[in-house]
Amino acid sequence: MGDLATLLLLIALLAIVGAWLALSRARDRAIQEARWRCQQHGLQLLDETVGLSGVRFRRFRGQRMLERRYSFEVSIDGDDREAGNLWMIGNMLTALILPTIELYTPEYPEHAADEASVPPSGNIVPFRRHHRDKDVRH
Repeated sequence: MGDLATLLLLIALLAIVGAWLALSRARDRAIQEARWRCQQHGLQLLDETVGLSGVRFRRFRGQRMLERRYSFEVSIDGDDREAGNLWMIGNMLTALILPTIELYTPEYPEHAADEASVPPSGNIVPFRRHHRDKDVRH
């Protein structure tokens, strides 16, 4: 009977180690994805890491699959900390949330202020990326 208990304990230990290794590889993949997406959008990934912040089941391609949410922090200009999230199923990115880069309000010529001080109506809001000086290190 003692051999059976030892065998079950060994199997449980191997299952825990296997799950830990799989989650570690998934976290490494999430770090790569976050780093690449931040670079693509001109953001700095702070602490160069992500943390598992949630798990849920999601229907994907007709199957219920485990989706992991990783949270991380980014900086737009090096002086702030903003939250970001990414969701992954396996090694595939399924969703990404990054902070708003910068809302841009177009400037009007001075003579236009005499005619109307209200910006034109419509549902289009122009955005522009925040550009950092390449020579400045924070």
